[in-house]
Amino acid sequence: MEFEPRLRDRTQWSAGDACSAARLLDVLSTKTAFLVVRECFYGTRRFEDFTARLGASAPAVSRALKQLESAGIIRRVPYQESGQRVRDEYRLTPAGEDLLPVFLSLMQWGDKYLQDGAPPLSFVDATTQRRVGVRVTDDLDGPMTDSDDIEIRWNAPRRSS
Repeated sequence: MEFEPRLRDRTQWSAGDACSAARLLDVLSTKTAFLVVRECFYGTRRFEDFTARLGASAPAVSRALKQLESAGIIRRVPYQESGQRVRDEYRLTPAGEDLLPVFLSLMQWGDKYLQDGAPPLSFVDATTQRRVGVRVTDDLDGPMTDSDDIEIRWNAPRRSS
């Protein structure tokens, strides 16, 4: 990637706290938080299932759920089984669902560089049975865009009305 000319002198500017990647890492700051999101994509909904599937402590899962809920990535949905008290399950919000490409791209990278042999899971379109994945392109049907072909530009700050 290359910066547009006015950004090339990195000593003259900083994205600082406005950096979207840094903000996302603040939200997904622990392995447990990221794995809770993964489990939500896999269909896990209930607290005790998160703790069992993640092998994480109840306090760690509780902290991750609270953090993700306050960030608007998951929401609580009450449910009640016959004869039981009302409890909560956790579901991805639209913002959480929008993390799918992030999740899939990390999985793709891990499949390529961290697995010996075939990866443990495949992700396919349920209708076409074709493999799904993430790639960078300037056109959904076009060729992949290399990082050398991307220019980084500064967006003018939005003015509040």
